[in-house]
Amino acid sequence: MLSEKLKETTKVNHQSLEKKIVARMRSIGDINDYAILVGIFYSFFGGLELQILKHLDQTLLPDYASRRKTGMLGDDLINLTGVLRSLATAEDLPAIHNHLQAMGALYVIEGSTLGGQIIRKMIAKQLNTGNPAGMSFFDGYKDETAAMWERFKQNLDGPYYYNQEESIIESANNTFIKLNHWFDITY
Repeated sequence: MLSEKLKETTKVNHQSLEKKIVARMRSIGDINDYAILVGIFYSFFGGLELQILKHLDQTLLPDYASRRKTGMLGDDLINLTGVLRSLATAEDLPAIHNHLQAMGALYVIEGSTLGGQIIRKMIAKQLNTGNPAGMSFFDGYKDETAAMWERFKQNLDGPYYYNQEESIIESANNTFIKLNHWFDITY
């Protein structure tokens, strides 16, 4: 199944990015530090979602509109700072020229919702506040997070993607790598 193959073949790049995010989270000392983290996600995911939208065949993923993250991140950033950051450009993002590459990149974005609620609790504890403003992105789909992830994996495991796995896996790995680099070059 493609979803399991993606998990295994992206594991190294995923773990590398995860370590960087956890280190960044641990360095959060105040709301301004948290706003920087949200801004990093906003600029990268915002640019990435624009690229995905150009190439994603939404008939193959009909609930894509409900999966977009830029709106939540933008709202969080406005709540925290009052301003939005500029979006990452194509040079900063993985190449997306077709539906398969869009799905590989979307695998990374969708996967980010799984740990979001744990991250939210960690950040709230670190900031010593029960419910800080600007946390909608890390709330993900709230009680529907696990179900939305399962539906996305079922979509990936569907017959449309048989024998087309390599392009999706390469795109997912490139997305992890580019996001990892984005954390290095921003702030």
